[in-house]
Amino acid sequence: MRFMMLMIPKGYESAKPGEMPSAEAVAAMMRYNESLKKAGVLLSLDGLHPPSMGARVSFPHGKPVVTDGPFAEVKEVLGGYWMIQVRSREEAIEWAKRCPASPNETIEIRQVQELADFPADVQKQLDGFTDMQPHLTNTKAS
Repeated sequence: MRFMMLMIPKGYESAKPGEMPSAEAVAAMMRYNESLKKAGVLLSLDGLHPPSMGARVSFPHGKPVVTDGPFAEVKEVLGGYWMIQVRSREEAIEWAKRCPASPNETIEIRQVQELADFPADVQKQLDGFTDMQPHLTNTKAS
């Protein structure tokens, strides 16, 4: 089973462009990331620049509208993510609990939808989807 662990740091919604975490925080997070890698559960991970450097594309009336960050009405934003492959939701939670997060950070855990989760008619519409995901051919069985 694949799970995405989403880091949600309070206050990041108003971070200035280029704002970065401290070297100490990065060092602690790297030790955690290395433990995920050594356990063989880490598929990918990345940190994200603040929303002030991003954009959102919405589709009111079916037409794209671009809004540059920061976003006035946002209460929570993503600061980064880990994609892990584990045996259960409980194991994903255990990994999240080990993260050296600060008191202003929350990790949301979401299971990735696998092709087998969908009914046959939907699977037929997804024909070729796995070809778009080369990492699926290189991962261990869930």
